[in-house]
Amino acid sequence: MKKNVLITGGTGFIGRRLTDLLLSKGFTVSILSRNKRTNKAGIFYYIWDIEKQTIEKEAVLNADYIVHLAGENIAGERWTIKRKEAIVASRELSIALIHSVLKQNNKKLEGFISASAIGIYGAFNGQEICSESTVPASDFLGKTCQIWEAAADTIGSLGIRTVKVRTGLVLGKNDGFLKKLMPIFKMRLGSGLGSGKQYMPWIYIDDLCEVYLEAIDNSTMIGSYNAAIEDDTTNVVFSKTLAKILGYPIWLPNVPAFLIKMVMGEMSKIVLTGRRVSSNKLEKIGFSFKHKNLEETLKLCVSK
Repeated sequence: MKKNVLITGGTGFIGRRLTDLLLSKGFTVSILSRNKRTNKAGIFYYIWDIEKQTIEKEAVLNADYIVHLAGENIAGERWTIKRKEAIVASRELSIALIHSVLKQNNKKLEGFISASAIGIYGAFNGQEICSESTVPASDFLGKTCQIWEAAADTIGSLGIRTVKVRTGLVLGKNDGFLKKLMPIFKMRLGSGLGSGKQYMPWIYIDDLCEVYLEAIDNSTMIGSYNAAIEDDTTNVVFSKTLAKILGYPIWLPNVPAFLIKMVMGEMSKIVLTGRRVSSNKLEKIGFSFKHKNLEETLKLCVSK
């Protein structure tokens, strides 16, 4: 009998690609959505409402594994107090809802794999290469990721193998991090942001989905793993590489940090700061990134 993977946030950029990968590997997929959808071959949809803490519990009870991707987009809107609360709550309360179904029904999964982010190391610039043992930061990004991971650990307290995937900037065609950048760069108006020296740990969408597949298949995986290419890509390197692929050299000066702060407010930390991260823990278990060259990866993302 085919194993079933329940994906929260399954209709998003990562969830859609992961669904395709899992189907190709012989899994069936269940997806939790806020809206009623029609089942497809191998895909089953269920409804939940995180705010009301309601869920079609069959989604959880029928699952062998859960991949938890749900959560408000951190870069979706300015960080008002209300927006910050929504970002945290969407991560914490969604897991709490799943936890309640698992506990009440004594349901044992073969694995619970939750998204997290390299933001746990904070919105700071520096040369330090952060590993999974690096002390988490106390700023908004750091605290949000700590709450996120602590919520995931409540699933682990039920005796379920739990994995937390600390993700970098996800690159993919027509979506993800590049979606907002491409219109500007295609008009030949691309440039660096702020100092341009901030590091940008990135990962190609296909590699990220393979990380999730590895976390499902590899029963030795437990705890936190950095999912980002360990290189020296800075914002200015990224910008110059993207412009090169589009056929022009960067000719505009970097956008001043104060202008970005005026437009984005506190959220500007996302683009004005960056940490270097190590992927050594993931690679030690035998995982191999297929897309480690930034220029070649960006070519895949902008190809027609």
